[in-house]
Amino acid sequence: MKIPADKVKELREQSGAGIMQCRQALIECQGDIERALEFLKEQGLLKAKEKAERAVTQGLIEAYIHTGGRVGAMVELNCETDFAARTDEFKELAHQLAMQVAAMSPMFISEKEFSPETKEEPQTACLLLQAYIKDPDKSVQDIITETIAKVGENIKVSRFARFELGDQEVRK
Repeated sequence: MKIPADKVKELREQSGAGIMQCRQALIECQGDIERALEFLKEQGLLKAKEKAERAVTQGLIEAYIHTGGRVGAMVELNCETDFAARTDEFKELAHQLAMQVAAMSPMFISEKEFSPETKEEPQTACLLLQAYIKDPDKSVQDIITETIAKVGENIKVSRFARFELGDQEVRK
């Protein structure tokens, strides 16, 4: 099946995947962009699951101070190599996660750390389960998984801290 270059370009812009991946997805889905997007998403999930057990020893720490300087957050985001940590996709993810922490004030990274005594629901208290602030249809874990597919390495949030002026409790 012949796939027009403009369709490949459109899928690439929507998904962030490579040219050959987009072309292959369109071939698999008979040129249907919506189905190809789903196909690429599934492939990204498979890649993320394959990489989930890899050690993450590199990364960066991102700080975000909200306008007015009354709320701030720091996030340690780890990946497998310093090469991946220097990519724009990884840096953008770290920044978005710091903004998420500042805005949504999570108490835990994942459901593994969640305590039943907590008064909040896991979807509110756990960073990875929260609805992403820029796209509520996706969770924070979905955004991380998409970046794993783009960067090609395992990515994990190791820790975070949130500070609010006048609040003596540091959330970490």
